[in-house]
Amino acid sequence: MRSDVVKKGPAKAPHRSLFKALGLTDEDLKKPLVGIVNAENEIIPGHIHLGTLTDAAKQGVRAAGGTPIAFPVIGVCDGIAMNHDGMKYSLASRELIADSIEVMAMAHAFDALVCVTACDKITPGALLAIARLDIPSIIVTGGPMLPGNLHGRKLDLIDVFEAVGAYNTKKITAKQLKEIEDCACPGAGSCAGMFTANSMSCMCEAVGIALPGNGAIPAVSGRRTALARQAGEAVMRLLKNNITPSRIITEKSLRNALAVDMALGCSSNTVLHLLALAHEIGVALDLEIINQVSARTPNLCRLRPGGLHYLTDLDRAGGVAAVMKELAKKKLLDLTAITATGNTLAKNLENAPGADGEIIKPVSKPYSKAGGLTMLFGNLAPEGCVVKSMAVAPSMLTNTGRARVFDSEDAAYKAILGGRIKPGDVVVIRYEGPMGGPGMREMLSPTSAVVGMGLGESVALITDGRFSGGTRGAAIGHVSPEAMAGGPIALVREGDSISIDIPGKKIHLHVGDAELEKRRAKWKQPAPKITTGYLARYAQLVTSASTGAVFRTSLASSRR
Repeated sequence: MRSDVVKKGPAKAPHRSLFKALGLTDEDLKKPLVGIVNAENEIIPGHIHLGTLTDAAKQGVRAAGGTPIAFPVIGVCDGIAMNHDGMKYSLASRELIADSIEVMAMAHAFDALVCVTACDKITPGALLAIARLDIPSIIVTGGPMLPGNLHGRKLDLIDVFEAVGAYNTKKITAKQLKEIEDCACPGAGSCAGMFTANSMSCMCEAVGIALPGNGAIPAVSGRRTALARQAGEAVMRLLKNNITPSRIITEKSLRNALAVDMALGCSSNTVLHLLALAHEIGVALDLEIINQVSARTPNLCRLRPGGLHYLTDLDRAGGVAAVMKELAKKKLLDLTAITATGNTLAKNLENAPGADGEIIKPVSKPYSKAGGLTMLFGNLAPEGCVVKSMAVAPSMLTNTGRARVFDSEDAAYKAILGGRIKPGDVVVIRYEGPMGGPGMREMLSPTSAVVGMGLGESVALITDGRFSGGTRGAAIGHVSPEAMAGGPIALVREGDSISIDIPGKKIHLHVGDAELEKRRAKWKQPAPKITTGYLARYAQLVTSASTGAVFRTSLASSRR
C-alpha cells in the first residue's frame, strides 16, 4: 500500500505513535488510509451540511475495509463574494484548493481519496487535484438546494439579484424585495438552478469520477447521504482494482462531459474548468473543439436560468443518467469510458430511464439542434469568448450596438443602476480578466440588474471577466486575450460599433485595422490593481481564460 511509507516497519514507529495519538489502532493501520476531503464550513449554504456527507463517506470506507481520515479545504461562496473585491478571490481559490489537496495527500501518503465538495471552485479544485495525484479517488458533491416558494411561485438566488434591478426602477417595493430575499434560499445546498456549482456536479457524473445520481439528487434528500456512503464503498473497490483517475478522466470522458454540458445547458464557467482539467491530464482541448461538440449535440433541457425548471425537476425526471441515455441513442457518447463504479458508462446506463418529454426532451425532438454554449471569435476576441446561448433572447442572438466602455465591474454596475445604459447599448467591462482583475470576477450583479430593469432583450454585455452560471441574456465573457494582456478589448472606445452574431459564432468590432494599430501604439498596460499577497502572485502566474486560466509553468512565459 502507498501508505506503508508512513506506517510499516520499525523505522515508522514514530509515525505510528502519532497516528495512535489520533485514536487509531494497530488494526486501523493495517488497512488502507483513505483521505476524506471535507469542504464543510459555516459560510456557504452548499457546504453547511457536508459534515453529514463526510460521516456517511467514512462509514462507507470503514464498511469496505478502509480507515478514513478527514481533512478540511477552503471555499468561497460566490454569492456572498459577488460585486465586491471578494469575488477576485473566487476563481483564484481553485488553484489553492487543488494545491492544498495535493499537499495533504502527498504529505500523509493516503492510499485513496473521497472528495466531499460543493459549489463553484471547490469541486473544480478537487477535480484538478485528483487528476494530478492519480491515486484512486471519487467525488461526491453536496447536491442542489430546493427552490424557494413565494405565494406559490418558485424562486432561487437569481430572483433576488434581479429583484434589486426591479427595485431600483421602482417595479417592486422594498417590502416585495424583502419577501423575495426571505424566501429564495430555503436551506442547505448549491443554488437551485443549473448554475456553476450544480453544473460542475453534473460534469463530475458525466466524466465518470462521481457516482450516478451525483448531479441532481437534492442536498436535503436521504438519497444524497446514501450516495456519500456508496462513494466511500466505491473508492475501496477502485483501490482494490487499481482504477485511478487517469483511467477515468480521459480524452473520451472529457468529450462525454462536453456533450452532456451542451445537452443540459450548463454554466459558461464549465468551459474554464474543463479546459483546466484537460490541461492537467495533458489532453488537447480548445474553444474550437468545444464548438464542434456543441454543433452536433442537441440541447435537451432548459433549466434555470435558461428555462423554468430546477435541478429538483431534473432529478425527478431521471437526472444526468437519463440525459446521457438520450445522447447515447445518437451515438454522441463513448460508452466504453470507465467510471467510478468500476464499470463502463454503457453498464451504468443499462437501467437508466429515457427522456420524460417535459424536463428532458427526447433526442429526436430537442429544444435546439445545437448545444447550450457557443464560442465566438472575431477581431474583438481572436482567442475566443463564450456565451450561454440557450439563455439569450431570440432578439439578441444577432445584434449590433454602441459600445459603453467601463474599466471595472463597479463602474459598469453604477452606470446600470444609475439609468445611464439604454436599449441598444453594448456594455464593455474590461480589466477584469484572470490577470487584470485579478481573478476574473463573476458579474452576476450587472447582468441581473440589466434583466431586472427590463433591458435583458435590448442590452448586451461583453467582458474579459466571467459571468455567473445564473446569468441570462446576451452576456459574453472570457474575452481573450484579456485587456491587461493588451487584447483588442483594451482598444475599444466609447461609441464604437460592435456586432454579435451568436448563430454565426462571430463577434466584431467595427474599427479598421489601421485605427486599431494607432490605438495600440498609444496603449499602456495599467498598473496592477493588487500588488501584495496571493492575488499579486496569482496575477503573475495565471494564463488566459481561453486556456482555462491555469498557471504558467514559469514566470519566463509571462506576457508581461
